[in-house]
Amino acid sequence: MSTLTIKDLHASVDTPEGQKEILKGVNLTIESGEIHAIMGPNGSGKSTMAYALAGHPSYHITSGEADLDGQSIGGMTVDQRAKAGLFLAMQYPVAVAGVSVSNFLRTAKTAIDGKSPQIRSWVKEMKTSMENLRMENSFAERDVNVGFSGGEKKRLEILQMELLKPSFAILDETDSGLDVDALRIVSEGVNRVHGATGCGIMLITHYTRILRYIHPSHVHVFVDGRVADEGGPELADKLEDEGYDKYLGL
Repeated sequence: MSTLTIKDLHASVDTPEGQKEILKGVNLTIESGEIHAIMGPNGSGKSTMAYALAGHPSYHITSGEADLDGQSIGGMTVDQRAKAGLFLAMQYPVAVAGVSVSNFLRTAKTAIDGKSPQIRSWVKEMKTSMENLRMENSFAERDVNVGFSGGEKKRLEILQMELLKPSFAILDETDSGLDVDALRIVSEGVNRVHGATGCGIMLITHYTRILRYIHPSHVHVFVDGRVADEGGPELADKLEDEGYDKYLGL
């Protein structure tokens, strides 16, 4: 069992006017095997938490604690956080020209494990994962995210998750820009990884449509950089019916 613990977390983001505080005291604990849906209106701090935890250089933890199995991640570099078992599927994955998907994935796996995977077993595992995500074999030789559609970018994020096998996965608006078929395929991939590895998942989303496929054990409502409400799956249904107005004082 692994545990991701967030206590009174404050974080800021770089802006042209200087650092701006976004997170104002977040408390959250995720255990292995749990799926936590993080919901809330635009600007509430959901993505800021994701990038601050992952170590984005423009996002800064200013106070509070973020621990993975009792070890603070605040002082870790981005690669150290990844090696410790933290994974971020980005809302807007970046393109890396000149680096093929296959080379990128094998390099990442080598860095995480500290040794290169056996070629034969790696190729088989990668091919199986790509087939499950409805990816053609030629996809592996394309440059990372160069000319990819929104659905292809999100499938690549889940392919990484499936091959790297993190302890905790932060999925930042993975449903953004996906059509119905792509949403189902990506969600099936998340469920497959979760079922096979028991990883904890932090699923950040505005909408409940992805929760029809990925069923959370916990739901948290973010407003103004804090957790304003939390509960079980029924809270997501309530948000679908009522929206966020009551949390915004509207």
